[in-house]
Amino acid sequence: MSEPEEAAQPSIDRRMLEALVCPVTQAPLSYDAQAQELISKAAHLAYPIRGGIPIMLEEEARKLD
Repeated sequence: MSEPEEAAQPSIDRRMLEALVCPVTQAPLSYDAQAQELISKAAHLAYPIRGGIPIMLEEEARKLD
């Protein structure tokens, strides 16, 4: 029997993450593995990672408090 699709998250290449910056502020991003998001503290945004692919669009990002 296979695992539920939610439990099988693709791994993220750390080198790719280090190369990515916030498209709004050009600031570095931090990786939240549990939430599958890239966090921009400078812009107060969280960019989702879907299927192992970071979605680096401001309109797709979640606003942080």
